[in-house]
Amino acid sequence: MIPVRDTRSDVLDSRLVSPRGTAPKLERRPRALLALEDGAFFEGRSFGRLGETAGEVVFNTALCGYQEVLTDPSYQGQIVTMTYPHIGNYGVNREDVESTRPQVATRALTRHLRTHGAKRGVISALTENRDELVDRARASRSMTGLDLAREVTCDKPYRVEAIEGGDGDARSRLGGRTFHVVAYDFGIKRNILRMLSAAGCDITVVPATTSAGEALALEPDGIFLSNGPGDPEPCVYAIEAARELILAKPTFGICLGHQIMGLACGGRTFKLKFGHRGANHPVKNLATGGVAITSQNHGFAVLPELFDDPDLELTHVNLNDGTVEGFRHRGLPAFSVQYHPEASPGPHDSHYLFTQFLKLMDSGEPPRTLPRAHAAGVPPGL
Repeated sequence: MIPVRDTRSDVLDSRLVSPRGTAPKLERRPRALLALEDGAFFEGRSFGRLGETAGEVVFNTALCGYQEVLTDPSYQGQIVTMTYPHIGNYGVNREDVESTRPQVATRALTRHLRTHGAKRGVISALTENRDELVDRARASRSMTGLDLAREVTCDKPYRVEAIEGGDGDARSRLGGRTFHVVAYDFGIKRNILRMLSAAGCDITVVPATTSAGEALALEPDGIFLSNGPGDPEPCVYAIEAARELILAKPTFGICLGHQIMGLACGGRTFKLKFGHRGANHPVKNLATGGVAITSQNHGFAVLPELFDDPDLELTHVNLNDGTVEGFRHRGLPAFSVQYHPEASPGPHDSHYLFTQFLKLMDSGEPPRTLPRAHAAGVPPGL
């Protein structure tokens, strides 16, 4: 939606001056409205296909990566406003899509969401009735309690073969071995599959509702629990499967997969006020003290009470708000992170996590432990 500077005119005002000194006129575009459930509305001009859609309105602070955002299944059921002004300035290409279809402002909208939290909304170029659009926003689906993994998962299993000569460094350290990974598709991003295959993994991608028994019957060396949209708590089928899989095979979870692992280990999750969405979130690795700049896209987080269990260890912390960004099991080869190590904002700060997964599959031993004092929560000073 293009913001309107002068709502009294049918043509957007432009201060740009052409080389010949005449001000170019933008083509006439239909009006459009974005209405939020709290009664706030934003008026602009539509472009592209005329229509109407509802979803949770969120903002993303990344300076680039708009193509990946628009095609990331984790944004299912959401309307995204990008905070950086130069969106679309480098076009699109086939290599940077994260799924086969798109998922889907202004600074004023971002400030509103930052202050009041993510809101259900309706964006429409079909009507200018504000009260009607606000009512539709209030009647739309709430993200809390919403299982969206079922909506974006694959219909049936498929294979992704290991790339010959991929990440040679990681493979050489493990004797060039090829591993078989069963990856649960809760809304999996293509770049995760690229990185696993480049690291020497043959991957069988399975639907979100695949049981632990069905996954183990495929004789994997390890289990991967993917990213995805929505609230993790309604994904009971995935939580029950993860509870069994963690006991049976090395397991690595990212984003929604991380939350599902936390729930499978007896924890709880909660909804963040406006979520973490962007490519500039600092995360501290408590084992090394290092800080990685990470890409994130999630509206829920694992509660730190999970670490009341002495078998579970906090490994990563968000330095913006202190929320849980990663954990591991002390006695089992299982770990997870909330952020997206495959998204490369660092650009390679977090690629070590894939190598760690390979090592777990190679040895079956749990990751390196931390000092016991760090297990209960965030160290002082964060």
